[in-house]
Amino acid sequence: MNETAAERLVLAVPSKGRLMEDTTALFAKGGLTLARTGNERGYRGEVKELPGVDVAFVSASEIADLIRKGEVHLGVTGEDLIREQIPDADNAVEFLLPLGFGHADVVIAVPDFWIDVSTMSDLEEAALLYRRMHGSRMRVATKYRTLTRMYFAGHRYGDQPRAVDAVSMYRIVESLGATEGAPAAGLAELIVDITSTGSTLRANGLRVLDDGIILRSQANLVASRRAPFGERLAALKDDILARITP
Repeated sequence: MNETAAERLVLAVPSKGRLMEDTTALFAKGGLTLARTGNERGYRGEVKELPGVDVAFVSASEIADLIRKGEVHLGVTGEDLIREQIPDADNAVEFLLPLGFGHADVVIAVPDFWIDVSTMSDLEEAALLYRRMHGSRMRVATKYRTLTRMYFAGHRYGDQPRAVDAVSMYRIVESLGATEGAPAAGLAELIVDITSTGSTLRANGLRVLDDGIILRSQANLVASRRAPFGERLAALKDDILARITP
């Protein structure tokens, strides 16, 4: 009897770049071969050792959206993308395993010459002063609108030792290009962006606030709580998880 689509587990993995290479290598280490079906640039694939699994090769940001909608069961993508696109991530997603690659911190960075601004508390004072001087709210350039709003409201992630001070006098301006260049271009006063080494921030005259690390992100294997998992698909999920060792 042929399987129906509902009886197959769908795993979404990055379609290109370093994330794809690291994901493929990690699965291969566990004896699982991720292979494209059809031509080499196709977006569908398989896990050769697990006939009940379909693979979708898509972008990391699209994986987060598919997980949010419950259109795939499992995905490999950055925690930053999951939490940005799914505000209720802890309810909608099961974080199965951090994978040890794709490291990037989501940070708040201000101009170096803001010598009196080192913490979120300082930033709130600066924002109030800016409002009095300019009659408008301080601008924050970012592609991470959800994470920015939540953190500026006092929400914290991960291993921060305490809840951060809230900042209210600001407005988000969408970053359409290189976010780190926004302050120098006069498009924003500060930024929220990802960084791995901090070198690009420093090159643009920016520094991270002492309590300005919003999220220490890395690639994760995640499961959608909105996708249908029967007994068979749950067993496939557990099989994949048991084989992967970062």
